[in-house]
Amino acid sequence: MKITFLGGGNMANAMIGGLRKQGYSAAGIQVVEPVAELRNKLTDTYGVRCAANIDESAMRCEVWVLAVKPQQLRTAIQPLAGHLTSQLVISIAAGIRSGDIGRWLGGYANIVRTMPNTPALIGAGITGLYAGTGVDKEGRANAEKILQSAGPTLWVKDEAQMDAVTAISGSGPGYVFYFMEALQKAAEEAGFDVPSARKLAVQTFLGAANLAAQSNESASVLRERVTSKGGTTEAALKSLDADAVTTAIIRATKAAQARGVELGDELGAD
Repeated sequence: MKITFLGGGNMANAMIGGLRKQGYSAAGIQVVEPVAELRNKLTDTYGVRCAANIDESAMRCEVWVLAVKPQQLRTAIQPLAGHLTSQLVISIAAGIRSGDIGRWLGGYANIVRTMPNTPALIGAGITGLYAGTGVDKEGRANAEKILQSAGPTLWVKDEAQMDAVTAISGSGPGYVFYFMEALQKAAEEAGFDVPSARKLAVQTFLGAANLAAQSNESASVLRERVTSKGGTTEAALKSLDADAVTTAIIRATKAAQARGVELGDELGAD
């Protein structure tokens, strides 16, 4: 299975690195990337072939991974329209619906839409995937294998859920960093220097996330276990509840989801 990446940015870099760590041959990977600096970095780091434009060699593949920005996708895939036969097309572009990609490709249906997130850069991401009726069992398996190079995967049955995946996990690292910034600032205001405050905040998130990942219990049960009656954690959580933080977080994710729908409408319009 030969894979051609259209775009050689951070996410493509993460996926290629993951594939190579899994033992995937550099000879089976190509990248089309117009920026020479990125091409040189990919070739030097992973030994993969890179080209500035879609050429004959790039076309000789079984899988295309569309790893360009959503606003650039329609223009970037124009050279592929009418030239695909049975190749699997995997898109990681946020908001762009598989039907629109298929239309831009001249009525093509062998498309898997995905939404990875930035922890993929260290192999710790999670990716939502959606496949329409034009993708067979083998195509689904190949898509899953490629995306698992960046971390665990989750299939959704309804493409509309991809906007929710984008809101929860695609944008989610931004929410975590936002909370982490606040916790670090609180530590600084308590008298810690910046490196110490950062260490306290980052390690607390890392440890709590690992604890949740290794436990079969829900987050609410884990929260209750660390919350002693009349204790310090209870005082903090009561303050958060008084400020309706949970409601605000849910409202924020709904705003992200709505924006994902808007992007799909805007970028998919004729």
